[in-house]
Amino acid sequence: MTDRTEDKKSVVEAVRHQIKILNGIVLLVVYALLFLIVRFMYLFLDYISTPSLVTILSIVAGLVVMGMYVANSAAKKAIRTIGEYTDKLNTLLTTTKDIREIEYGDILLENIMQSALKITGADAGSIMLIEKDRLVFKIAKGSRNANLTGLSIPKSAGIAGWAAENGSNVRIEDAKNDSRFDPEVDAMTGHEIKSLLCVPLKVKAGTIGILELINKQNGVFTQEDEELLSYFADQAAISIARTQFIEDQRNYEIHLTDILVDTMDTHIHEKAGHSKRVAKYSLMIADELNMPEDKKRTLYRACLLHDIGFLKIKLKDVTSKEQYKAHSQLGYNMLKLINFYADIAPIVLHHHERYEGNGYPNELIGDAIPVESRIIAIAEAFDAMTSRDSYKYVGKMLDKAEHSPTAGFHYAIEELKKNADTQFDPKLVDIFVNNIDESLLEEA
Repeated sequence: MTDRTEDKKSVVEAVRHQIKILNGIVLLVVYALLFLIVRFMYLFLDYISTPSLVTILSIVAGLVVMGMYVANSAAKKAIRTIGEYTDKLNTLLTTTKDIREIEYGDILLENIMQSALKITGADAGSIMLIEKDRLVFKIAKGSRNANLTGLSIPKSAGIAGWAAENGSNVRIEDAKNDSRFDPEVDAMTGHEIKSLLCVPLKVKAGTIGILELINKQNGVFTQEDEELLSYFADQAAISIARTQFIEDQRNYEIHLTDILVDTMDTHIHEKAGHSKRVAKYSLMIADELNMPEDKKRTLYRACLLHDIGFLKIKLKDVTSKEQYKAHSQLGYNMLKLINFYADIAPIVLHHHERYEGNGYPNELIGDAIPVESRIIAIAEAFDAMTSRDSYKYVGKMLDKAEHSPTAGFHYAIEELKKNADTQFDPKLVDIFVNNIDESLLEEA
């Protein structure tokens, strides 16, 4: 991006340099002609009357000044036009790069809309995406456009519908006199539409929506505006389609994760709800660490699936600790093969490592263990010691029928402190014990 911007700047500077050279040549020619005229007049000075001489000299001087003024004005106008166009191109290039990196649809559409308004100088605009046989307003900008978001029109309605149906640009100076104009659509916007620029958002599969701008602030939309917006719309459409794919994948992941968590709860009744409680305790630590939001999301996903390896183990058939310990490796092997789980696979693999290096499966030491794994180790141990349903429950019996989830709370805290710097990361233990509260057990 920097290289492209520098290239644009170098082109503009080169053009400016050429214009300056041209101005210099023009001036040289003018001065040469002036010299020749004066020289010619000097030869015939005896034959020219004084009034005629004054008149000739005045005309020559006027022509010279006028020529210099016109040349200088044209040069300044050319430089200004080139500069403005360069600014638009730089905005276009920068924005195109930025929108490619956005993964969330609402943020992406906001950026596309703001950039389109800036590039063209439009007063208002909207982005409509095709959903079945409707054009749905996904975002609208302008003093009276805010209420459009979420509304829809028939796919073929109005000028926008025509652009969507035909996959072609529309640029109109007076929209109301166009045969495709639909007063009902106009009434929805709340604007008196005058000039209009509408370009389709197209990918290989076809048109996915429309980018519509109305009422340019200074004059009407130009061919230049249409060309710039058409290029921008092509890049925006690719980003929108990519974001939609990412969000579909994210939704698929959420549903699949829910299914897997429910399956684990059913498969191991004693651990029902365990994963969600571990996630809650782990995020408490993450908040105190000021962990970035993307890291928190990764941690949360890892918490939910940290025991997924048990789906490949029948606990009733387990006869040794080695068989039981295999669940972290099995979970890693399952998750690493799935693209949207690959990033949490190492966290799952190492959540039973010990801080002093005697854990499994790789006997990692200290900071060599992923911080997310170290967090989960604390949260899981705490839940195992305090949950009424856990097969590792260590609380005291209140009566023959019921365990208290808080009976082991203080015991669990002391155990975590006791094993800090051996089994657990001592800094993370301090954070946990200083922020955990018995009321959280009641909410679990």
